[in-house]
This record gives sequence, structure tokens and C-alpha cells, in this order.
Amino acid sequence: MAVPAPTAGTRWRCTLCGNLTRFDVTRSSRVVEYVHLDLAGESRVEEQEVLSESIESVRCRWCDAADQVELVDRPGAEV
Repeated sequence: MAVPAPTAGTRWRCTLCGNLTRFDVTRSSRVVEYVHLDLAGESRVEEQEVLSESIESVRCRWCDAADQVELVDRPGAEV
């Protein structure tokens, strides 16, 4: 089940411990990259296009709770 990402007006909050700042996020993405290899064979990504991305899970770093993270309004954000 995908977890919604925070927006300009929302943020994550752990419902068990109240954590607002530390989370382990498991994310899947599908990207196209333009990779430049120098003559020595070292690679560098020069362009990246994200085709799709989803957040699979968010785990609280403080209490290790999984599936207990919700989206709440950011203070001062216009709703």
C-alpha cells in the first residue's frame, strides 16, 4: 500500500509517539538517467527523469512503529 507524501501544507506524524522529524522511508522509483562515463570509466549522472515514484512504507525512527504514520497539517500553512 502506497503512503501519501507530505505536501507544502502537510507533514508526517507518528500516531504512537508524536514524532514529527525522523522517519525511515522505503521508496520505489522508475527513472531514466543520462550517464556520462569519463575515459577512466568513472560514471556521473548528468540528467535524470523520474517516470514514476511511490512511497511503499514509512517507519517511525523513534519508536519503530510501522503503519502508524499519518499526514497532519503543517502549522502556519494555508489550507
